[in-house]
Amino acid sequence: MRSLSTTRPAGPRVPPGPPRSAAIALLPRMIRNRLEVMAQIAADYGDTARIPLGPKTLYLFNHPDHARHILADNAANYHKGIGLIQARRVMGDGLLTSEGDLWRKQRKVIQPVFQPKRIARQADSIVTEAEALIDRLRTHIGGKPVDMREEMTALTLGVLGRTLLDADLGAFDSVGDAFETVQNQAMFEMMSLGMVPLWLPLPRALRFRKAQRYLQRITDTLAAQRERHPGTDDVISRLITSVRQEPDPRFGRRRMRDELVTLLLAGHETTASTLSWALHLLDRHPEVREQVHAEAVEVLGHGPVTAESLHRLRYTTMVLEEVMRLYPPVWVLPRVAQAADQVGGYRIPARADVLICPFLLHRHPSFWPDPQRFDPERFAPEARAGRHRYAYIPFGAGPRFCVGNSLGMLEATIVLAMLARDLRLRTIPGYEVAGEPMLTLRVRGGLPMNVEPA
Repeated sequence: MRSLSTTRPAGPRVPPGPPRSAAIALLPRMIRNRLEVMAQIAADYGDTARIPLGPKTLYLFNHPDHARHILADNAANYHKGIGLIQARRVMGDGLLTSEGDLWRKQRKVIQPVFQPKRIARQADSIVTEAEALIDRLRTHIGGKPVDMREEMTALTLGVLGRTLLDADLGAFDSVGDAFETVQNQAMFEMMSLGMVPLWLPLPRALRFRKAQRYLQRITDTLAAQRERHPGTDDVISRLITSVRQEPDPRFGRRRMRDELVTLLLAGHETTASTLSWALHLLDRHPEVREQVHAEAVEVLGHGPVTAESLHRLRYTTMVLEEVMRLYPPVWVLPRVAQAADQVGGYRIPARADVLICPFLLHRHPSFWPDPQRFDPERFAPEARAGRHRYAYIPFGAGPRFCVGNSLGMLEATIVLAMLARDLRLRTIPGYEVAGEPMLTLRVRGGLPMNVEPA
């Protein structure tokens, strides 16, 4: 007589990955070249992999279905994770790092400023900043190379001040350097897993504390100016109204600082990175550059940019979308699982560190043929049809979809079209352009380019 089997169906699997013994070697490699290590692990182990990293284990998911589950369908179970948790020591509880009720309150306060109709009215301010940039660059025609990453950073800070803060951020001459220091510290916090006390008098920590005090003075100055001159419905006015409702004035002031510092950093760095990569790729692909130039001349002519003309810059928009496929400004989306979960048939323990990496996802060969090739035609209407919604997430996805995406795209489209119409920018011969995955994926060490007439 046969006995009944008591064997139960196999449960969720544990994701594959390097052995725990590899953790010591992986950590310094991740510090040196995070993107290369993650790409190699995805190639070796597939769409789901465990990465032993020091005392932690990271779970890397690299399929659009995984992104949909973690970022949208079950987003409530996944809070901001490694890197952003540690960055909270640097940036406080701004919209980028906060969670729960505080995040919902912050989003509700700031969301109206980014309504499409309001953003569309900001085109004139962006054009003004772009014209000033082009005038500066013309003085360098035939002269020494210009660091276009630095110029893009100055431009996007200027646009941010005009469009969201009704303030001249150019009056603060070291704001770019301060954000550079803050980013460096945030990435150090991520790679050291927050285990190095900030109070230690290390040179890095001293530079960070100086930059932190400087940024706090900027936010205090901006808030004081708006208090003296109320009436403008911008981010600062909305924050002032919101923090007045806090029962503890000290918490209110800290919240104001945290949110403004986050807005200043996230609001300019992502677009500056995208524009820098766009200029580099147009120089590398002259046939694409010629099409952008021709479209800009045809659509914009030599007169002012209008809202109507922007809708006709279709190829320029496709170029920017392809730029963000190859070099998404937010290159990784870290999360922490609040409760145990299953993703793609794999078991994820509670409190596990989970990564969705747009840089890898946007190069997945199952969804992007010849993924390393720069091809703006991928974003032609007919090419988009049938593509997985979560195969392309340059602004994130789900409830925490980037609130500033419309402003960023408007700014990048105007600036790239005007630059391509009026000037030709060439990377200096022999200069190696490489990515630097910080809080955003920026060009490492700057982007020196020669300026020539169009």
